[in-house]
Amino acid sequence: MYNVIDYLKSSAEKYDKKIAIIEEDKSITYSDFNDRCKRVGSFLGSRSFFNEPIIIFMDKGIDTLTAFFGAVYAGCFYSLVNPELPNNRISAIKEVLKSRVVITDEEHIGLAGELFDDLEIYKVKELIKADINEEVLKVAQEKHIDTDPLYINFTSGSTGVPKGVAIAHRSVIEFIDIFTELFNFKNGDIIANQAPFDFDVSVKDIFSSMKMGATLVIIPKKYFSSPAALLDYICDNKVTTLTWAVSALCLVTTFHGLDYKCPDTVEKILFSGEVMPIKHLKQWIEHLPDTTFVNLYGPTEITCNCTYHVIERTRDYDGKIPIGKAFPNERIYLMDEDGKLIDEAGKSGEICIAGNSVGLGYYNNDEQTQKAFTYNPNVKAYKELIYKTGDIGFFNEAGELLFNGRKDFQVKYQGHRIELEEVDKAIMDVDGVVRSCTIFDEEKAKLYAFYIGDMDKKELNLKLRETMPVYMMPTYLIKMDEFPMTKNGKIDRKKLMDERKKK
Repeated sequence: MYNVIDYLKSSAEKYDKKIAIIEEDKSITYSDFNDRCKRVGSFLGSRSFFNEPIIIFMDKGIDTLTAFFGAVYAGCFYSLVNPELPNNRISAIKEVLKSRVVITDEEHIGLAGELFDDLEIYKVKELIKADINEEVLKVAQEKHIDTDPLYINFTSGSTGVPKGVAIAHRSVIEFIDIFTELFNFKNGDIIANQAPFDFDVSVKDIFSSMKMGATLVIIPKKYFSSPAALLDYICDNKVTTLTWAVSALCLVTTFHGLDYKCPDTVEKILFSGEVMPIKHLKQWIEHLPDTTFVNLYGPTEITCNCTYHVIERTRDYDGKIPIGKAFPNERIYLMDEDGKLIDEAGKSGEICIAGNSVGLGYYNNDEQTQKAFTYNPNVKAYKELIYKTGDIGFFNEAGELLFNGRKDFQVKYQGHRIELEEVDKAIMDVDGVVRSCTIFDEEKAKLYAFYIGDMDKKELNLKLRETMPVYMMPTYLIKMDEFPMTKNGKIDRKKLMDERKKK
């Protein structure tokens, strides 16, 4: 298998009348979904966009997935650009992608016209009316190879320019085949999608569903502000599988949602994105005694995840859950600052990843690609590509890998990997701010932004919301008269956090 479109084609043949996707009060069968995707693919394929990025500019839903798979049918790759992002960030993503095409919907056609006025803009509702051209689709599939990109997801960049991570078909196919077998995904599964479609957690939902011929239930964003409505929706749809970000699971337990209603049809919960607090995990375990729980780890720059740990119910984790062991056909290295391997228990090093899961690099950004996607210095006889995560880990006595923070100023906050320097840059770009220093409190999962300037906190908060994605907004803004300095002339971050306690 060389192309993820074969997942859809196979399921459409085997389960043609089965419901493939549910979106609130709408649903679509595998046969009808495949038909729509082929129509979009025929339109795009007839216009010579082969192996080019297609911008998908809409909220998640059935139409969005139609655009995704339509792009793939045409031999293209897709990048979901969330319309809720600030305009300046959308413009920066557009500049990186250099795409010729945007697919949007009726709701966002006006904004798309403003932001992408120099590109070809099509409404998905019009594209699904196109005639299917089997010859065009056949040519696109014959030209395709499995190292072609499938999608580009954007992450934060220290220079203020978003980095687009390109992931190949081959990587997704290998991961999904292993993932679904390892965790016993079935044709009868009903998979509840929580993650935004520009967040790689959703890749597991989308392609696991398509491979197994399962049903994908798209949970509207509004339900995540109401745990009771969220649990009603999960229970009403008899969901069996949650592959969710930690923050979403914690939302439910923070407001004691499981005491309101327990989703007892859920057979497996796989979580990732942040460190899972033990007290929240215990609540889920207590309410779902027969459910399998799995801790997953992996940066955006690889395909979904590279390690996993199945939770042992009777085990005392002593406050720290392992991120576990490598997935089959993936290799995890720990390296010290000199690039030497670390294999002794308890000694920390940078987590580095090798295998087909490693991404193709940062799209249109060779400089940043060469910094993070490099060759293993310990393998001299041939070139082994690795991705240096910047995450610090250590092995325990049982050989399990544990996460132990970051080596630089990149952090996981609200499920997203962000650069603290980008937050600082955005703050200092605001008139009236002269200095900024952002610090992440990993234990409390809070982002503190200290700044010097004339602007008060409320005004600065409003200004930042105009330019910064919600998931990058600091938890607290703290105004300072001056920053404490170390003897080496650097900002003393420890003293800053001590100052926070006084505020």
